[in-house]
Amino acid sequence: GLCCCCCCGERESRTPEELTILGETHEEEDEILPRKDYESLDYDRCINDPYLEILESMDNKKAQRYEAVKWVLVFAIGVCTGLVGLFVDFFVRLFTQLKFQVVQSSVEECTEKGCLALSLLELLGFNLTFVFLASLLVLIQPVAAGSGIPEIKCYLNGVKVPGVVRLRTVVCKATGVLFSVAGGLFVGKEGPMIHSGAVVGAGLPQFQSISLRKIQFNFPYFRSDRDKRDFVSAGAAAGVAAAFGAPIGGTLFSLEEGSSFWNQGLTWKVLFCSMAATFTLNFFRSGIQFGSWGSFQLPGLLNFGEFKCSESDKKCHLWTAVDLGFFILMGIVGGLLGATFNCLNKRLAKYRMRNVHPKPKLVRVLESLLVSLTTTVMVFVASMVLGECRQMSSSRHSGNDTLSLQDISEDVNSSIKTFFCPNETYNDMATLFFNPQESAILQLFHQDGTFSPVTLSLFFLLYFLLSCWTYGISVPSGLFVPSLLCGAAFGRLVANLLKSYIGLDHIYSGTFALIGAAAFLGGVVRMTISLTVILIESTNEITYGLPIMITLMVAKWTGDFFNKGIYDIHVNLRGVPLLEWETEVEMDKLRASDIMEPNLTYVYDLVVHSHSWITVDLLSECLKVVCCVQKSSILTRAGEQRKRSQSMKSYPSSELRNMCDEHIATEEPPEKEDLLQQMLERRYTPYPSLYPDQSPSEEWTMEERFRPLTFHGLILRSQLVTLLDRGVCYSESQSSASQPRLSHAEMSEDYPRYPDIHDLDLTLLNPRMIVDVTPYMNPSPFTVSPNTHVSQVFNLFRTMGLRHLPVVNAVGEV
Repeated sequence: GLCCCCCCGERESRTPEELTILGETHEEEDEILPRKDYESLDYDRCINDPYLEILESMDNKKAQRYEAVKWVLVFAIGVCTGLVGLFVDFFVRLFTQLKFQVVQSSVEECTEKGCLALSLLELLGFNLTFVFLASLLVLIQPVAAGSGIPEIKCYLNGVKVPGVVRLRTVVCKATGVLFSVAGGLFVGKEGPMIHSGAVVGAGLPQFQSISLRKIQFNFPYFRSDRDKRDFVSAGAAAGVAAAFGAPIGGTLFSLEEGSSFWNQGLTWKVLFCSMAATFTLNFFRSGIQFGSWGSFQLPGLLNFGEFKCSESDKKCHLWTAVDLGFFILMGIVGGLLGATFNCLNKRLAKYRMRNVHPKPKLVRVLESLLVSLTTTVMVFVASMVLGECRQMSSSRHSGNDTLSLQDISEDVNSSIKTFFCPNETYNDMATLFFNPQESAILQLFHQDGTFSPVTLSLFFLLYFLLSCWTYGISVPSGLFVPSLLCGAAFGRLVANLLKSYIGLDHIYSGTFALIGAAAFLGGVVRMTISLTVILIESTNEITYGLPIMITLMVAKWTGDFFNKGIYDIHVNLRGVPLLEWETEVEMDKLRASDIMEPNLTYVYDLVVHSHSWITVDLLSECLKVVCCVQKSSILTRAGEQRKRSQSMKSYPSSELRNMCDEHIATEEPPEKEDLLQQMLERRYTPYPSLYPDQSPSEEWTMEERFRPLTFHGLILRSQLVTLLDRGVCYSESQSSASQPRLSHAEMSEDYPRYPDIHDLDLTLLNPRMIVDVTPYMNPSPFTVSPNTHVSQVFNLFRTMGLRHLPVVNAVGEV
């Protein structure tokens, strides 16, 4: 009864992918509870007989070929990630240009005729249609919502999130994000690129997909969590590289925010994959937009342009040592703003978990449409009512409010909007709102004297609130670009105030806009190393390295004083059991014996002629129990051959409860009662050696029934199910040598979706057949002693990417 409550109490009406994004709260304490449907990746190698057979057959040439295949796959992951970025960028640009062309012509016509309501309806028609399509795609695959960075961060740190790296996920993600961005929501397409690259990295080396079951390739390599997570690391880095044109930043992102386990060889492969993604996207975008195939002019989806002073202004410098003081203050303000953003977004997310997600799926679509409706109306009204019509000029005058049409790039000029303004003037608010976000960022970085402080303040406030409300709705959405744009407006506002009220005419407004963008983004996401390099690579200006690094550090320190980064907050909201980088100092007062799980579910590993074996019926029943209570693994044990009463009194393992024993005790009396009787008569031995067909007697003392047993190794539930599914067993009248042997390829053929024990037809097997698990268990996993400090246990478990860590005493007892 208890077993069923543990696993069946979940709401059956929701899929694992839906539960992934819903989270669970405790009503009384308002705290997020860890979900039960997450599993740990098994990054540790299982050094069993099938694996050793591969090593024995591996010579230098085979090893070199194996490594060469890895490099080819890494290159293919980078190329495919770049092509995904090209697909998203092409259609976002196509849909956005179509929408703005129709709306712009309508606004220009209706400004004279007085039918601006019709223009608003046209804009609403475009935006609501696109957002509706994005929401429908998320209904198909719920885990495609959001940026995907929290889920990928969890995966790279060893937590298997349901559905996060499926082919259907990347299709819904890439297609949905282009509709979200084209629909006018304050979201970016760069964040979802990281998720898309990770999915490509997970699926491409497998040459199979559950969505395309009919397409099968005989490629039995890289079928382990260890290899798969390495490829996912490369794919995530490639996504960053494609989004920002920053291959080094992508590599550092995967290292800083992603994998807890890293090695030198992986670093080189990840960097190579990032380079492949960057130059693939650069090659095709440059050819499509400029017609110059073979040139590389557009390195990423987001381009910050070139920062340089006018040649006519000799006093201008990108930044000076005096400016560092202002940058530090901006970092503090950016950290405060980021902490406020995260706090508000966390409250909104909790509200959605209680009031939106439990309701029918249509409610989530309606919420997305409501956000789209509100955003569209506020953008249109703000541009019409709050925008300021400013005079355009063909000459540039330092320090004035006119716009130069000669000294700025053609792309920036073409994004100037004259909505609701008379001839020879432009609308500064509409120039920011009625352009793609990347164009608005370029305006703030490179235009001089074109935005009034009032416009910048209102734009920042609206963008701050609406982007906070938008992040978390049921559409694919990124947070990098909205944060950059919001911060750029803040930085540009600071520059305008310094010029107008303090008289610092020598400062370069673009630098302050860039530092403001870094400060706000750093205060929201709390990244340091990778974000510094990403911004440096995006600006192509190494001299910005010091101010960007100082600003990001100050923003992170300020924000960390109040709350966590936005991605860590959403990881906690999903109830993912993600480990921090370090333990608290107080935890070193504890030992491994204080935090271990004493009530383990295990299978007796009966020792007969040094082999570990168990009957089929016992194995199947124990697996059913384990599937309900313990979803991770099964510990194999062997009976002790001598009395160890000292250990019985010293360690909590003497209280271990064998749930399989309870099942065995209810079975019919075994056939070989004479052997059991002989063993029961040997009462001077509290640890009698049992045969497979014998059960513990009810006359045994508690010490005899729950005795600590010698630890012989680990075997996963998936491995045991595979053995049963393939009929790997032998009869009692035969020796263990007659048991069929499975190769490593056969053992991993069903990876990563092994059959469930409930799906197996065990009636085809003789229930008294014996399974020898010795060749398939891991005889030498990582273990710790009961007196090991918790910090040491934590470091070993996290850095080695372990799924389980047995506590074994000095005499080999668990």
